Formats: sequence, C-alpha cells, structure tokens
Amino acid sequence: MGDSREPMIRVTAMPADTNPYGGVFGGWLMSQMALGAGALASRVGRGKAVVVSATDFAFPGAMAVGDELSVYCEIAATGTTSLTIAAEAIARERNGEATVKVACGTFRFVLLDDTDRPRAVGEGAR
Repeated sequence: MGDSREPMIRVTAMPADTNPYGGVFGGWLMSQMALGAGALASRVGRGKAVVVSATDFAFPGAMAVGDELSVYCEIAATGTTSLTIAAEAIARERNGEATVKVACGTFRFVLLDDTDRPRAVGEGAR
C-alpha cells in the first residue's frame, strides 16, 4: 500500500484545476511537477534555480477532483551549471488507496548566483 518514496509535493486537485471537460488540467499537473522539481533543484543546488526547459511529457492516466497528487523527483543528470530532474506525478483516489501515474516529464534548471548569473553546481549562492 502506497509509495515508499518521499514526495517533493503533495496536493489535492480542486474544481478550479479542471479543464473544460471536467478532468484535471494537464497544465496544472505540469505546474505542480515544476514546483516539486524546482524545490529539489534549489535544495541540491543550494540556491536559486530557474527552469530553462521542460520536455518529454506524457499523461498516461487521469485524475479526478479531490484526488491527491504526489510529485516524485530525482536528479537525472548534472551539468556544469545545470540540473536535469525527472518528475513523476501519481494520483491517489480521494476515498481509498488506489493510485495511478498521471504524468511524467523532465525539467532542466540552471543555478544562479545573487546577480542572476549562472554558477557552477556545487557552489552555494553568493
């Protein structure tokens, strides 16, 4: 029962998060994934991290209003000044334990110093 990984973000889908057809909007899913990935990038990068690309998105499942979304993230690659983060979104039904993968994608972040210039991974913000 459940996922043993620790989610970067956990949130409940609300009526305002739906598309015109009543399903949870893919853009909302992507924004939650970006928030989770950004939290990991800032934590690992020890400072400001800005998203520069979002790729490879797929939406293999659907979720309903009231379902709980958990976003799991992991570092997929480390560059000189960038972190590539794979994100996976898992929905859990509101009144039970059933889960379904609803989205996955990849985000790339560049780490910035206090003057908003790229800085090397491993250097704290200055």
